[in-house]
Amino acid sequence: MAEKKEFTIKAERREGRGKNDARRVRAAGRVPLTIYGGEGDSVSASASLAELAAILRTESGHNTIFTLDIDGEGGHDVMFLDRQIDPVRGRLVHADLRRLVRGQKIEVAVPLHLTGEPVGVTEGGGVLEQMLREIQIRVSPRDIPDAIDLDVSNLGVHDVLHVSDLQVADNVEILNEPDTVLATVGIIAEEPVEAPVETAEEGAEPEVIGKGKKDDEGDEA
Repeated sequence: MAEKKEFTIKAERREGRGKNDARRVRAAGRVPLTIYGGEGDSVSASASLAELAAILRTESGHNTIFTLDIDGEGGHDVMFLDRQIDPVRGRLVHADLRRLVRGQKIEVAVPLHLTGEPVGVTEGGGVLEQMLREIQIRVSPRDIPDAIDLDVSNLGVHDVLHVSDLQVADNVEILNEPDTVLATVGIIAEEPVEAPVETAEEGAEPEVIGKGKKDDEGDEA
């Protein structure tokens, strides 16, 4: 595994409050931040949008640990706790950060990656179905994996893999229930072919309903 890159971001304390102050911060290319948890009170700050966006684009994404160097306070190890994205522009407009304490474990969600190609797909004509995309774990911040891999190569048609089948490091505690289904290989049922509707033989005279026999009538006198 490649060594993780260390990030340090400079931040400034934000004394202002309200929407007008937040707009001013964003207009300057920065993002309003609130830092919670750890050993200390909550702090309002701002940091470069470009630098925060670069962290979110890494493989570990919002689970990336980085140092936030707040002017006048020094550095804090933090990670994203919550973030708000502009739905139109796709731009980060606010973030809550979690202040970390060395040696203290945290609960996070990490992606589940399926590896290999199931025999139920290559030989049985089935379709691989992934039931869960993330795994909840408890771990020390510096030991958070980018993802948890699950080998599905031996998965046959109708076979199922559960959380209990996951193999993780000893320092990682999985919080999902052991019997939670993660992946299976299913078969796509073919739609039944409808029988053709029988039609009258070509050239046959259709039956006329409601037409009575015409009575013979004599000439009127």
